[in-house]
Amino acid sequence: MSLKQENSPYSNATVGLFILSNIESSMIYIDLDMNEIVDLRQIKYFLAVVETLHFSRAATKLGMAQPNLSMQIRKFEEALGCALFERTTRGVALTPAGAYLARRAEMLQTQFQEVMNMTQQIGRGEEGALAIGFNGSAMYGRLPLALERFRRQHPGVAVQLREMYAADQMPLLLDGTLDVGFIRDGTPTSGLKMTSLTREPFHAVLPQSHPLAKEKGPIRPRALRDERFVLFAPRIARLAFERTMEVCKADGFTPNISLEAPQWVTIVSLVAAGMGVSLAPASVNKLNIPGVVFRPLRSKGWSSVDVWTKLDPPNPAARVLLKIAQKEFSGGEPKS
Repeated sequence: MSLKQENSPYSNATVGLFILSNIESSMIYIDLDMNEIVDLRQIKYFLAVVETLHFSRAATKLGMAQPNLSMQIRKFEEALGCALFERTTRGVALTPAGAYLARRAEMLQTQFQEVMNMTQQIGRGEEGALAIGFNGSAMYGRLPLALERFRRQHPGVAVQLREMYAADQMPLLLDGTLDVGFIRDGTPTSGLKMTSLTREPFHAVLPQSHPLAKEKGPIRPRALRDERFVLFAPRIARLAFERTMEVCKADGFTPNISLEAPQWVTIVSLVAAGMGVSLAPASVNKLNIPGVVFRPLRSKGWSSVDVWTKLDPPNPAARVLLKIAQKEFSGGEPKS
């Protein structure tokens, strides 16, 4: 913004204003010979004189000495490079520049406060944007409820969801493209903090026509030792694959893997078609694909849903979402 007053001792001054985000000092820089600074309090002083059109009464209202008020207004005028008031023996009147500033000054104060309020809201994670990566099976549990709670409590945050494998999330979290990554069976990674949200048991995934599909109680993994298995590809999710293998090996056998697939919906659909059996985290049964039956396993094996963030997340909204997710998955209060 520039102000210029003709026929004035300040007519050659061009004024540029920008607000610093320092709420305590509340300063505005005035680009005048690169060394003038105006305190926002001077705008408050200016508006008091505008209201009373009398320096003494304005000083009384402000609780300050009249000479000090006059000095502050004079400094303000010098910084702006134009006269704001016409001083006569009969009183004080606004110059054209002063009348313009009077109309705009209250708006400037309001806008400044709005900027400060927005800054504080972003700092609390109540406004801004949040980029979230997620593994597909992480959505089968309570994660959608955590995301809905976050959206409801913080509607000012624009959420972007990106479904991708953990291996694809990792570099995007490290370079700041993603703020949070929800993963299945995550592994500790340099530069990232991993927080475990929940553990869940494995279930056997069987074709509806399988003899064990009618079993009422948990079945032993070794009851499937002669079956063909459809499992997650280890190159996509190494730890998820290893935990599934450990369930089988702990019961005395190594599964015969006939097919590998990249998504649980594909694996379960292949099982439903009679192309084999599988072992899956319990929450996968929410897929409700016809022709397949889930049965609990008699096993101590488990699968986890974890979350990756930066060691010290720069986005406050990431910290807020993490606490909400911990609360949703635990059913208790957010962890510190």
